[in-house]
Amino acid sequence: MLDRQKHADRVRELLEVSPVVALLGARQVGKTTLARHIADGATSHWFDLEDPDDRARLQEPKLALGGLEGLIVLDEVQLAPELFGLLRVLADRPGTPARFLILGSAGPELLRQGSQSLAGRVAFHWMEGFGLDEVGAGEVQRRWLRGGLPRSFLARDDSESLRWRRDFIATFLERDLPRLGITIGAPTLRRFWTMLAHWHGQTWNGAALARNFGVSDKTVRGYLDLLEATFVARQLQPWHESLGKRQVKSPKVYLRDSGLLHALLGIPSEPDLQGHPTVGASWEGFLLGQVIRRLGARPEECFFWATHGGAELDLLVVQGSRRLGFEFKRTTAPKRTRSMTTAMADLKLDSLDLLHAGDHTFPVGERMRAVAVADLLTEIDPL
Repeated sequence: MLDRQKHADRVRELLEVSPVVALLGARQVGKTTLARHIADGATSHWFDLEDPDDRARLQEPKLALGGLEGLIVLDEVQLAPELFGLLRVLADRPGTPARFLILGSAGPELLRQGSQSLAGRVAFHWMEGFGLDEVGAGEVQRRWLRGGLPRSFLARDDSESLRWRRDFIATFLERDLPRLGITIGAPTLRRFWTMLAHWHGQTWNGAALARNFGVSDKTVRGYLDLLEATFVARQLQPWHESLGKRQVKSPKVYLRDSGLLHALLGIPSEPDLQGHPTVGASWEGFLLGQVIRRLGARPEECFFWATHGGAELDLLVVQGSRRLGFEFKRTTAPKRTRSMTTAMADLKLDSLDLLHAGDHTFPVGERMRAVAVADLLTEIDPL
């Protein structure tokens, strides 16, 4: 298992200042492993809400939790939303005898309960699969093909990795979502998820997807929101301001994990990926996620920009008065494009980096660079 010390250090920092810390992320990204590492050597108590024995221990939750001290870990806490009211009471006790680390794989349930019961008492830490900062820039191709879910990335070979991802998709649809109270059939969601994989990197068009799927716009939008809420899809919102140009105002959609994208598209190996029609969109989504991760940018700071005249920018990060632009191209011969020049001027960017598959990093204009992916970790600094 790769070292994930940065995550551990951040969670420990949050536990020092907050009585409740929520560690959120998709299934199988390593939340439980990280929590066990944090709890190791400390006075700790563990409750897995998927374990019938632990659920039985919590039938009288105040009796079970009220007398405990140290670190209390509640794994898959979204399965027991009734605990949040009690956590508020326990978090407010004088002297704070216990700290709570709650792990969740579903955003809406946890965030809604947190906002109602734990406002001002809970800190959030988001966790994804392995990133290039953890596996190293030399593992770009492997990370891109297999994705970042630990068991997929660390599999003995590509075939074993693909088998694991296919099993993950089936388990997610057939077991994990129904446990959250989702009543949509697994075949229906698999079909939509596969359709979304083919739409990866494109502007959301609910009407077109609804026609292809044979349902209403509202229904397919609900499916998309569900996949985003369980951390397997990403909606990148459009940036629009008064520029005297008609701008795209629908989000772009991506699957968060490139390995799951490739499994849904039936891409088993790197040669198959290189020859697939979606190779460019896959590359874009993979690098977009890595840049956002490297910057440490929050979702509300990340956008794309496009005009109906054809100018576009893959990623715009806005933090205060600072504006950073990014383009992603699967090419070894990058060059400045007219669209980049337009984006630089119209959006008043502080800088614009073109991430590419070549070997060298070099300027392509004033405050514009072509950045080799191998240099991503050294040339792009966190915000």
